[in-house]
Amino acid sequence: MSNIDTMSVNAIRVLVADAVQKANSGHPGLPLGSAAMAYELWAKHMKHNPTNPTWADRDRFILSGGHGSTLLYSLLHLFGYENLSIEELANFRQWGSLTPGHPEYGHTVGVEATTGPLGAGMAMAVGMAMAESHLAAIFNKEDFPIVDHYTYVLGGDGCMMEGISSEAFSLAGTLGLSKLIVLYDSNKITIEGSTDIAFTENVQKRFEAYGFQTLVVEDGNNLEEISVALEAAKADKERPTMIIVKTQIGYGCPAKQGKSSAHGEPLGVENVVSLKDNLGWPKHDPFYVPEEVYANYKKNAEKNVILEASWNVMFADYCTKFPKMKALWEKYHDENAAEKLIDEEAFWIYDEKAEATRNLSGIIINKIKEFLPNFIGGSADLAPSTKTYMKDEGDYSKENYAGRNLHFGVRELSMAAIGNGMMLHGGLQVYVSTFFVFSDYVKPMARLSALMNIPLTYVFTHDSIGVGEDGPTHEPIEQLAMLRAMPNFSIFRPADGTETAAAWYYAISNKKTPTGLALSRQNLPQLPGSSKEALKGGYIISASKKEQPDAILMASGSEVELAIKAQEVLLQEGMDVRVVSVPCMDLFEQQSAEYKESIMPKAVTKRVAIEAGTDFGWGRYVGLQGAYVSMNGFGASAPEKILFDKFGFTVNNVVETVKSL
Repeated sequence: MSNIDTMSVNAIRVLVADAVQKANSGHPGLPLGSAAMAYELWAKHMKHNPTNPTWADRDRFILSGGHGSTLLYSLLHLFGYENLSIEELANFRQWGSLTPGHPEYGHTVGVEATTGPLGAGMAMAVGMAMAESHLAAIFNKEDFPIVDHYTYVLGGDGCMMEGISSEAFSLAGTLGLSKLIVLYDSNKITIEGSTDIAFTENVQKRFEAYGFQTLVVEDGNNLEEISVALEAAKADKERPTMIIVKTQIGYGCPAKQGKSSAHGEPLGVENVVSLKDNLGWPKHDPFYVPEEVYANYKKNAEKNVILEASWNVMFADYCTKFPKMKALWEKYHDENAAEKLIDEEAFWIYDEKAEATRNLSGIIINKIKEFLPNFIGGSADLAPSTKTYMKDEGDYSKENYAGRNLHFGVRELSMAAIGNGMMLHGGLQVYVSTFFVFSDYVKPMARLSALMNIPLTYVFTHDSIGVGEDGPTHEPIEQLAMLRAMPNFSIFRPADGTETAAAWYYAISNKKTPTGLALSRQNLPQLPGSSKEALKGGYIISASKKEQPDAILMASGSEVELAIKAQEVLLQEGMDVRVVSVPCMDLFEQQSAEYKESIMPKAVTKRVAIEAGTDFGWGRYVGLQGAYVSMNGFGASAPEKILFDKFGFTVNNVVETVKSL
């Protein structure tokens, strides 16, 4: 290792130690141990341009071990990424800084994904590699590889223990994602001590079983050895690669090196001094980096500026020679394309016959795929049930990366993370799907969708006790409340075809909010009063005769029909009732106070919420004087009509509940 390379690696370590020490909080262990591999990758092998961090053909780098965020921040600073000043490093973990405790997508330039839950970054990297392979299959022409980049992901023992990484890498091996390169920081230390207490498997053999090329770097500080491994990873055109890099946690700090105490606490002032002495650092001043080190990083960054310039020339030539592909590229990258569907009459018209909203969603998916060429998605082995298969679009596979139907296998958790990764990559509009009750498996990654402001669509079917004979393990009760509670996540439960179209329109046209669609297994009628007003989250679907009704019935999904039937009976008995459909509470809450008052006047205190799930969350609309027709426990195994009757979802029960107020 040349002196300047040595100093450049150690600059990362010094900045990490100083940032964590100043904050008196953080995780120095991973960055200190991984500094050499990170430097070698970013400086010598990775295609990235600090002057244009969003260059379409850049390599992607995800730090799956997000607790080691100072490693990424130090790299971004040293390479000259916008706004990552030394002051920002000194402001690590503080209010308003660009250097939060874990990397946050959209908050810090150069951060490709929000990583915190261990293993999540591994699965998102798989999604990014899938996106690259699909776009390459669509757009690349001979002599014009306009989509040609790698996805690198770095994580440690914790990432390898989490089940999500096993799910994702099993799929990656099956798909032969040869441009996915996993850097495994193998230091054999976790918070509680040696990994031997809970993790003794042969990880290399596991990855070989997945179908990966596996390589081992015995000395994690040997840049030449790391370089050889990276070149070997790129040379394999059939398999993804996992590089085991043997490191020492807290490397360079004599008192902490190789110890679990280096993982998640500052080194201590004296140990920071000893680290710098041990590394031969020229000064003890906090955040000091010699100018020759900055010059070295700048020189390496400038090589990538030239690479992008060459790509730009190639892309311009491509657009000239292939004008139809240029137009298609623009469609793929048009964030406003879906908004045009608001005026497409055929998108909003559905047959009068009763139909399950999952079936209607399937019809809509096949309309959207004709309108949006970059629309792609699939399910966790449930497409025949969730109705998420696109006709005549082929299956995405190792043999056909151009296919638009994704098969995730029975892997709900990683499916959601992979969907996130595909959306983060850019150029694609993605949906994922499973049964609604299994949103429990999906939720952690849906939370990351919401945190990152990426509009991934979640298609959840079999939305209530209407599942029937499969019984309580498959009948969602509390899942609507769970997802409604999540910030920046819109969950729709549509009542018919028009509301299902509204849910899909919102899902693919909004730019910052992931959307869930909770869809029925059983057939539901097309309701006369349903309309695009569903895009407001709540609206009057069946009006009262009086401007101020005697009572308000509010419902979602299959129970809207029940509310309307109860309204008819109540009218015959002298009560004038309004029915409000609430397909999406999140959107209703975004409406003006005037609009909400027009739908649910405060003066009308007799209110009943009807939903085949827990009543949790309806209280804000029902009030203290209202009532609920809902589920207070789990479901049961029986035909759906019997279940709705036994659990009180009948016209008579709704009528009696209203009359009791």
